[in-house]
Amino acid sequence: MIGKLNSTIEVTDLLRRHGITSTLQRVEIAQTLFEKRQHLSAEQVLEKVNQGRNIVSKATVYNTLRLFSQKGLAKEIIADPTKVFFEPASTDHHHFFNVDTGELIDIEPSDVSIEGLPSAPGNAIIVGVDVIVRMRNNGHSAN
Repeated sequence: MIGKLNSTIEVTDLLRRHGITSTLQRVEIAQTLFEKRQHLSAEQVLEKVNQGRNIVSKATVYNTLRLFSQKGLAKEIIADPTKVFFEPASTDHHHFFNVDTGELIDIEPSDVSIEGLPSAPGNAIIVGVDVIVRMRNNGHSAN
């Protein structure tokens, strides 16, 4: 897991090591994402980076988060078709998604057992399995 980055120099070095050119916007987005172990939507990153100012555009945040994901710096988690989260790349783990609150909570890999995966077709190999367990607060009925 990528720990808290304390300086712009550390962030710039991290981006460079992952083949990402540093820009002011990318550094700000990385500092926000890696501030602590958390799951943030692109909208939450946008809000935190801009803090009421108009510094970084929505398109820049989305494009940067996708770039971080492609370069292995962040992990993209699609909780449902309308909710995508990003988190710092870390050890593989799974998630609970609370459909009432929109909260994403980590599940340790040792708490999930997956058996009997089929072989990948052709000459492909399986590189990972992501489990998202959707839950609802007790007392809420499904619509």
